[in-house]
Amino acid sequence: MTQVSLTVNGSPVTREVEPRLLLVDFLRDTLGLTGTNIACDTSQCGACTIHMDGMAVKSCTVLAVQADGSTLTTIEGLATNGVLNPMQQAFWDQHGLQCGFCTPGMIMAATKLVENNPHITEAEIRHGLEGNMCRCTGYQNIVNAVAQVAAGKGG
Repeated sequence: MTQVSLTVNGSPVTREVEPRLLLVDFLRDTLGLTGTNIACDTSQCGACTIHMDGMAVKSCTVLAVQADGSTLTTIEGLATNGVLNPMQQAFWDQHGLQCGFCTPGMIMAATKLVENNPHITEAEIRHGLEGNMCRCTGYQNIVNAVAQVAAGKGG
C-alpha cells in the first residue's frame, strides 16, 4: 500500500491505496464521488474527465499514486453552495444531455475548453470535445451549451 495526499473539491484527502489503483476508481470507490463515470475502459470516451492541477484529464488514464500532491475537481466540486457552475447551468438551459451518462465528463472538458479559449468558435468547440463521446445526442445542444458559456465570457 502507498499513501496519497491530495486535495479533492477543496478538501484535503489522505488515503492508503494499492499502487495499481486507477484514479477513477479511487474517486468512485474510495471517496464515493460517483459523478465521475466509467464507460469504455479504454480512455476513449471521456466520461471520467476531471480537472487535475488545472487541466482536464481522463481519470482512467492516471494512477491514484500519480495524483499524489495534486488538486482535483470532480463534477461534484463545480457547484458552489448549491448554485450550478455556468457550464452546468448551460447544459440544463440548452438541453445538452439525454441519458446524462457522458454529461459529467463533457461538462468538465467543456469548462476547461472555454477557460482556455473564451472566444471559442463552434468549430473549435466541436474539435475540443472530440475526446468526449455521447451516444445519445447529435452534439448540437452540447455545442450550444458551451457556446452559451463562451458568450458570457466575451466569446
